[in-house]
Order: sequence, then structure tokens, then C-alpha cells
Amino acid sequence: MDKKRTVAFHTLGCKLNFSETSTLSRLLENEGFEKRGFDDLADVYVINTCSVTDNADKECRHLVRRIQRKSPESFVVITGCYAQLKPEEIASIPGVDLVLGAAEKFNIARHIGELAKGDAVKICSCDIEEVSGFNASFSQNDRTRTFLKVQDGCDYNCSFCTIPMARGKSRSDEIANVVKHAERLAADGVKEIVLTGVNLGDFGKGDDGNKQDENFFGLVRALDAVNGIERYRISSIEPNLLTNEIIEFVANSDKFMPHFHIPLQSGSNEILGLMRRRYKRELYAERVQLIKALMPHCAIGVDVIVGFPGETDAHFKETFDFLHSLDISYLHVFTYSERDNTRALEIKPVIPIHIRNERNKTLRNLSYMKLQLFTQQHAGQTRKVLFEAFEKNGMMEGYTDNYIRITTPYRKEWANQVVAWGV
Repeated sequence: MDKKRTVAFHTLGCKLNFSETSTLSRLLENEGFEKRGFDDLADVYVINTCSVTDNADKECRHLVRRIQRKSPESFVVITGCYAQLKPEEIASIPGVDLVLGAAEKFNIARHIGELAKGDAVKICSCDIEEVSGFNASFSQNDRTRTFLKVQDGCDYNCSFCTIPMARGKSRSDEIANVVKHAERLAADGVKEIVLTGVNLGDFGKGDDGNKQDENFFGLVRALDAVNGIERYRISSIEPNLLTNEIIEFVANSDKFMPHFHIPLQSGSNEILGLMRRRYKRELYAERVQLIKALMPHCAIGVDVIVGFPGETDAHFKETFDFLHSLDISYLHVFTYSERDNTRALEIKPVIPIHIRNERNKTLRNLSYMKLQLFTQQHAGQTRKVLFEAFEKNGMMEGYTDNYIRITTPYRKEWANQVVAWGV
């Protein structure tokens, strides 16, 4: 019998990438590949890349060099956003054998089957305008929570962002298909589904990018009726697409968790305008106020970018003061990094790197204080925790419904179970 070929995966970036990596893994396992850990020896290494920041690009190159030192005869396949945006740059990295763009990543098994060591690097990319069709993805057997992709691409034109160039136009699955995936996951014992997409609130455009008679609120209602899934989370949703009816539905649902992640990016309306965001800070504040009025216990996470071109000390103070005033739970702070072919490159003045880093540290400190306060507010309460099966140093972790992380000594009977817990 021929020895099974082995494959190892590494994911950079967002929850969407994790869902897609898991799907790519299943595609190759169905073709007879045996999955290995990324630190193990494997015949093929697949790196699913991000390109939101320059660090993600650098990490990809570092990972390829690591593979070359460890296993120079292995095949190295690069896919994801970096692969779509800069295929030639990736192909020039010593050790890379195959670069798969957005339209070809789900044909990975066929492309790997055609590889021969020593051949020239094969680039399977395309004009992003030609990318169409929706490929459903979900993570499975990787962790207790499953990331289910329901939407891809984006029609927005934020001046700092390369994602529309990397993933194409906005397109979605159909509600009936998403429900089928949720039912399958429920049958497999999944307890929590995290809904993911590039612009999740824009759900409702078909795989051709044209508007269907469906929307995100309709999806939420349909999933709420699926038997077997105990918890849903909305991974991230734009404030202008987070409607009152969605907030009110979550407030009255037993399955949709009291947890929102809502990108802000800046607390200055002037900077939001330069970023070409589709809302002002007043709308953002209204969304937070409604959520907290209906769900005082709700966790709210916020994305913020510091050091955007033109961001003066006064603009940054506006952002800091605005975030300080909001009843939010934690921040994801991103230091602005220049991305090719974005409009932000034309905006002046450019903020020095050391100032960007200082502002990042200031907001990370604010995030720490916000999270400590949010956790303390719930001290003494009993909340439901879904514990993960993973054991590390005799401990296990889980999250409350409102996303407070709990760590406790490992108990096998609690793995992948929802347990009432005193916070």
C-alpha cells in the first residue's frame, strides 16, 4: 500500500481564514492526505495568509524559511489574501512551490496533485474582478466553537483596506444552505457557532454579488430555530448594518449570545471621513447605548486603528475620550500600516512609527482597564460557560455567554459542555 501523503496547515489572520483552512484540510483529507501539526514533518505545508498588516506578510515569509530549514524537500503552498494581492512577491520567496489566489484556493487538491519538486513556482491567481461564487466553509474538530462562513468579499471602499482587492465583491450563501450547515454541525455535537464573513451585515447578496431577497436579520431568525445548537455569536458587524431589530432580537434570544464586536476604527468624525467609513461616531454611540439598555451584561468589543494619516494629537484624544466614555468591554487595537494601492497613501501627513506605537500602547492600556471593569461588574454572578476540550498544564478554558474567559482545573466531563459557573 502506498504511504499516505501528509499535510500541515498554518493560518494567519481572521476567523474567516480559520474556517477556510479547516475546509481546505477536509478537502485534502478526502483525497487521502493525513493531517499533521505544523511543527511536525509533512509532505505538504499550506499557509493561509492574511494581508491586513505588514506583520502578516512578514510572518508568512518567516514561516516559509522555517519550513525550508526543517524540511527542504516538502512542498509549500501559499493561499489567502496575501497570495491574491502579491502572487509574484510570494513566488519569489525561496521554497514556495504553489501560490493559489482567491478563485483557486478551493481547487487545492487538484493543484497539489500536479506539483513536482524542482518545477518552477506555479501561480494560480486571477483578476479579482473575475472572482465570483461563494464557497461555504466551517471549522470542525479544531475547537469547541465552530466558525461558519456565511458571507465573503466587500463592496465598501475604506481608504486603508485591501480586502476588496483580495476577496472580491460581496457575496453570500443562501439562508437554506446555512441552516443545513448548522444542522450538520449540531448533529456532530457542536455547541456554539460563530458566524463569520468579511462584511457580515451585508449578507443577502448571492454568489454572483446580486441582491437576493434575504438579509442578515432573516439569517439570524432562521438559525435561532435550529435544534441542537445552543449558542451563536456574531463575529463582527459594521455599526451602520447593525440594526435595531437585530439588537432587539439578540436581546430576546436564548441562543444568540449577549456579545457584539463592532468596528469603530476612529472616534473622530474627521478621521472617519478620511477613512471613508459609512457612519459617524454619534451613530456608534447610539448602537452601544441601545445594546446596553436592553442587555446591561452584554460584552462589546471594538476595533480601532491608530496612526492613520492625518491623525493629529487632537484627533487621537478625541478617539481616546470617546472610547473612555463608552460602556464597552475590550478593544482590538491595530497600528496603521501602509498597504499598496489604497487611497490612504495619498493622505498627509504620515504619522511617525514611534507615535503610532505610543498610541497603540495607550489604547491597549485602556482596553485592559475596560476589560477588568467589565469582569468585575459580573463578579458573584452565575453565568453559563462553554468549556473547551483542550487541556493545558492541567487546566481548561471556556467563555461565559457574555465572553468572559474562565480558567479552571481540567475536568473531562466538562469538555464541550455548557456549565453554570460563578464568575
